[in-house]
Amino acid sequence: MSTSPQPQPIDTLRGRAVLSVAHVAGMVDMVSLPVWVGTLISKYQLSPQQAGGLVTLFLAGVVLASLIGAPLFRRLPARAMTPVGFTLAALAFAALGSTTDFMTMAALHAAAGTCVGWALCFTHGTMGRTSNPHRMFAAAGLALGIFAVIFLGFAPKLIEAMGGAMLFRVFGGLMLFAAAITAMAFPSPPTASAAESAARQSSARIPSVVWGGIVGIGLMALIQAMMFSFMESLGVSRGFSAEQVQAVLIAVGFINLLPAIAATWLQKRLPAHRVLLAGPAVQAILALIITQSMGYMPFALACSVYVFVMIFTHIFAFGMFAAQDPSGRAVAATPAMIMTGSAIGPILGGVLVQNFGYEWLGYAIALLAVAAIVAFARVRGGSGATTTVQAV
Repeated sequence: MSTSPQPQPIDTLRGRAVLSVAHVAGMVDMVSLPVWVGTLISKYQLSPQQAGGLVTLFLAGVVLASLIGAPLFRRLPARAMTPVGFTLAALAFAALGSTTDFMTMAALHAAAGTCVGWALCFTHGTMGRTSNPHRMFAAAGLALGIFAVIFLGFAPKLIEAMGGAMLFRVFGGLMLFAAAITAMAFPSPPTASAAESAARQSSARIPSVVWGGIVGIGLMALIQAMMFSFMESLGVSRGFSAEQVQAVLIAVGFINLLPAIAATWLQKRLPAHRVLLAGPAVQAILALIITQSMGYMPFALACSVYVFVMIFTHIFAFGMFAAQDPSGRAVAATPAMIMTGSAIGPILGGVLVQNFGYEWLGYAIALLAVAAIVAFARVRGGSGATTTVQAV
């Protein structure tokens, strides 16, 4: 089949670069939550619960689109679906930049999330069909880390100087860029392997061992969103200056460059199940430090490495899911498993902050971390070497 422009092979530098761009655009909430929620509170004068609710609508849209798109991953052309999703998301964000009406903003947040989730579903499904999904997801994570440095370094200053609408214009520009790149050069997946063909023809569901990991990752995403969404406003409530809080966000961006490098180097050195079990425990410890400490240095250090934990753990989980489910269904549902937790996080965090105070974020996260560890414990039996199964 010939199309113009010609799709790129999936396991080339250019093909992986295009997938990384799409991953960054689709996962923009992972690095922008504190600025996003903070802007809605400070520039649009919304309560923490209202601000969290708007972001939750966006993330709920991502979940809905992923749940619909994942079963259709084999039937619809990814290189057409991805740019369509990003184009529509750009239009929704452009509209968000021109309104202050809460109900209109709510509808547009939900619409933008649905469009982003649609594009991201087909992006992640394609990433899972590379020869080494663990390394591909790590490369995409590195790209997200680079974007985080740029975004967290400049976006707050732009918003302060030009108003809250600038946040949505930045998002819209990112989506438009991703739409153009994916329309021109979205990669073409390789011919199905024997294992993939068998999984595709089988009527069996996603392997049961994968479901424990899916639940655990969803809970880690919930923990991540609850804490990260209110990191900026928590710092302000502690009496830290705007410069101090900005320094923490910039540090988060730079440290986000490291998990992809570390996960790639440790792919054959750490069993995936041990990484999964450790991830939520470290999240809980850091959350308790952030919410209970009144000093700047403990707050800054814990915040700086908070996102690292989620990205590092998820890279190992992505490689494991791709190895244990060659059909690609599990990795195509990545936005759903991540964003289900992320969608609940801002609104749940907002309710806790508004009614009980920031300290209760730490207590709730500790309980959720225990549940995530229990879910990951189910994965232990079959995941010891899963991250290396498809290694090049």
